[in-house]
Amino acid sequence: MVFPQRVKMSDVARTAGVSVATVSKVVNGRYGVAQATVERVQQVIHQLGYEASLGAQSLRSHRTNVLGILVAEFEPFSTELLKGASTQVAGTGYQLLAYSGGDGAGRAVGWERRSLARLSGTLIDGAVIVTPTVVETKQGFHVVAVDPHTGPSGLPTIDSDNFAGAVLATNYLLSLGHRRIGHISGRPDLESSRLREAGFRQAMADAGMPVDERLVRVGGFRVESTAGTATELLVLPDRPTAVFAGNDLSAISTVDVARGMGLCVPDDLSVIGFDNIPESALVNPPLTTIMQPLQQMGAEALRLLVDLIAGVERDIHIRLPTELVVRASCRPLAPSEVPTA
Repeated sequence: MVFPQRVKMSDVARTAGVSVATVSKVVNGRYGVAQATVERVQQVIHQLGYEASLGAQSLRSHRTNVLGILVAEFEPFSTELLKGASTQVAGTGYQLLAYSGGDGAGRAVGWERRSLARLSGTLIDGAVIVTPTVVETKQGFHVVAVDPHTGPSGLPTIDSDNFAGAVLATNYLLSLGHRRIGHISGRPDLESSRLREAGFRQAMADAGMPVDERLVRVGGFRVESTAGTATELLVLPDRPTAVFAGNDLSAISTVDVARGMGLCVPDDLSVIGFDNIPESALVNPPLTTIMQPLQQMGAEALRLLVDLIAGVERDIHIRLPTELVVRASCRPLAPSEVPTA
């Protein structure tokens, strides 16, 4: 495949039979060019597919009209956020740049600072950063954080009610008669992970159910790291009858591990996740989960960023509700199966 060379302003000038200075005036909307010439230059621009470089545009106007969405990696969670942001950007006058600046495993502390330093000033006018490890930045433009590691701070933030969602998940399993409930948590450095574990513990306490600490283990929110954790839980002599996984990827991994051990979900093990990524509805059995409105979170983050750039005064910390999505990965226990103590 042969890619055409970038069309330059001089190419437009030569084709239109005018000077480069005249093309520059047309591109930048300056006065001093006859309307007929403007129309001819614009026709050639369209014909040749000319676009001013972002760097040159930034040097002239100190703006690029591009907003960045920075993620550590492109995985289902961030992909859903991107969908919401890309829908919301329509009609704002901005374009959207998606950029991955992490280590590919979501563990690179400080990745967002390096990414912002690389993109700010010449490529983007503001940024949404997803699950940042550092929430205090020193950039000269607006930044909005989605699901930051440390929770709300001075930086504008968007997240969902992780604590309430975890309470919902645990109460649902309790309502089905489960008492030995395992919890596979996410990364310990993530506020959302800590809140989900806290919600699990609170729901168990409210129900008068002691938490068996052997059933609470770190899965790290990733398929690979959860596999070992799920195996450790399911080989216990008194294994859990249900598992609340910290996110859908962990839940899907748990289902796979159970199947590999000859266990059937939900007959032998009930599993509930968190996020409601598209994959959760496609697995076998379809996954019961807690929905956090990921696309809405992405849209709200983009809307907040645009408002901040425009100087609109508004609440800079937005928390969206979560809700239970019942599918087929959980079942009620028969009275004879419910532990008496």
